Amino acid sequence: MNRKLALKILNEIMFWNDDTKASEEFRWLTLMSSLKYDGYQGFHAGIRFTESLVNWLQQFDPTDRAAAYEFVRRKLIYVGAPEFQRLVENFYPEIIQPYLVETVARTLSIPDYSVWTIPEAEKEFMKLRRKILFLGLSDGARLDEFRRANVGRISNEQVAVTTQLEAAKWEDLLKELRKEGLESDGKSRFSTIVLVDDFVGSGTSLIRLDREAGKRVWKGKLHKFFTALTKAEEAIGEPIVEDGWRLIVYHYLATHQAARASKNVEKRYRTAINTEKKGVWHDRVGFQYGHVLPEDMPIASHSDAPFNQLVNSDQYYDPAIETDHNVAGGSRDIRNGYGDCALPLVLEHNTPNNTVPLLWAESQDSGSNSRHMMRPLFLRKQRHS
Repeated sequence: MNRKLALKILNEIMFWNDDTKASEEFRWLTLMSSLKYDGYQGFHAGIRFTESLVNWLQQFDPTDRAAAYEFVRRKLIYVGAPEFQRLVENFYPEIIQPYLVETVARTLSIPDYSVWTIPEAEKEFMKLRRKILFLGLSDGARLDEFRRANVGRISNEQVAVTTQLEAAKWEDLLKELRKEGLESDGKSRFSTIVLVDDFVGSGTSLIRLDREAGKRVWKGKLHKFFTALTKAEEAIGEPIVEDGWRLIVYHYLATHQAARASKNVEKRYRTAINTEKKGVWHDRVGFQYGHVLPEDMPIASHSDAPFNQLVNSDQYYDPAIETDHNVAGGSRDIRNGYGDCALPLVLEHNTPNNTVPLLWAESQDSGSNSRHMMRPLFLRKQRHS
């Protein structure tokens, strides 16, 4: 479908009989499509935002289309490639450099501002920077972009795209570190590991309590990381990290629920290390975020909004999109998104499952006419089915 035809059909299904109204909306759609939405990586070949919008709107009754369109026009939050690039570029100067300065100042008992004026302190800064290891928690970590943005600061040998590394890769990382001659005994180890990811919504994929074999156990990406690190040290026969090493868990973007709310990620981690993980995981950990989204961002915080009523209506929800994975978020029913986050959020490389499925879900045709066939505006690439 070409753009001109798509706009013609949109005019018909939205009943824009006023030429002024139609012209205004077409200008907005053309501008926003070219600047932002057409860059969404989940669109199929030959489909872009306007065509997807036309298809999406047609699943609603004519009386509900205005509410759906107004939500997209006024409330949808889309984080595009330029915004993410800025978050990646800010990671080092806003998080890593201040951490290094503070650590050096504390170690040498000097003020933070004097680190750059004392040769011994500057040397210690460079040493500590090389002893940081950056690991990706998912392919959204954008560590390739991070590396390019920090040429001359961060070497290729201190970045890996996953936490699940083979023993040979861990040995190679240590070998490259030790080539720098940072320690007199030639046995340099990493002093800090930074786990990087693009987005955290509910935080349950990072750390959560699951029921397994009749008991509650800690699960998630942090559990997998500590398990992988322990196994790697056993496999190569020596520690990979120094005594007293620190862990930083960094997300470019976070919801208020994950970062600030009463049951946030950090509080769950503290609960774990004070109970089952005491002595297994350590408390030298910091949770950092490039940007925390507003507390009132979820659609559910505006219960009287017309689009929220569509989200929660059985008329536009297909239970067939539910999976066993949803239960870890608190409910199998996912009409308000995983973990009931109810987000109006789209990221240019994928739509989070914490976003309301009315924006991203696609029903599979089962031949049944008894349920609503959901059509996506921004089709999500699923990791769980």
